[in-house]
Amino acid sequence: MIDIDHLTLERDGRVILDDISLRLPRGGITAIIGPNGAGKSTLLHCLAGLLAPRSGRVRVLGRDIHHIPARERARLLALLTQSPGTVPRLSVRDLVAFGRWPHHRGRPGPTDHALVAQALERFALTPLAARDVETLSGGQKQRAFVAMAYAQSTPWMLLDEPLSALDPKYIRDIMDRLRDLAPPRHGLTEAPAASRSVLLVLHDLQIAWRYADWFVCLKDGKLLAHGPRDTTVTADLLSALYDTPLRLERVSDSSVILPA
Repeated sequence: MIDIDHLTLERDGRVILDDISLRLPRGGITAIIGPNGAGKSTLLHCLAGLLAPRSGRVRVLGRDIHHIPARERARLLALLTQSPGTVPRLSVRDLVAFGRWPHHRGRPGPTDHALVAQALERFALTPLAARDVETLSGGQKQRAFVAMAYAQSTPWMLLDEPLSALDPKYIRDIMDRLRDLAPPRHGLTEAPAASRSVLLVLHDLQIAWRYADWFVCLKDGKLLAHGPRDTTVTADLLSALYDTPLRLERVSDSSVILPA
């Protein structure tokens, strides 16, 4: 469980997050959506304890995120930032293995090696493990970074725009894999302790609608709405969120988001 209580954050005298309060039950996929400049990435960094708010607090499993030692924090939340950099001539296996650093601190053991192998297999990277990361396609490279976050073995995976600039094939591939490791949750019911919780910033509303079962909607640093997809995300909400008329249309057994 992540609890956010009256979180306010400023930068250079400007309010980026304004009195945000919400509770994120564990399990499933949560999409943070909203227009550019809404504070989505900033919220992720606050959840990871990398930014100190002006007021309010974030609690993970009942503990203030800023009172949790950095190493322990890295065992609770894995943060994948936008456009993460790479080290030249770094292999895919070595990149994924970085996810184990909070656990072994430079002395990997059999468990660490096994979990790296599991992450490579889970994200279909085993045949590419010896390749330099810089030789991969954009979709393969992003899959490797997500695998690194997965290898960190944290209850929460925080992913900041992991689908940016990817082709539809790779978008679906990554989201299908995230869906498999974070089964849907229903309402406020907590997921089993062994399952992952994925919280990600998304700009593609159709992908968010298809895969996410919980939504956090931000606009101008304020929380406009949050909750389960089917009871929270409406045409009126989306239109207000993005300042443009949008509608939800039923097509076969699913809904699509279209201009009104």
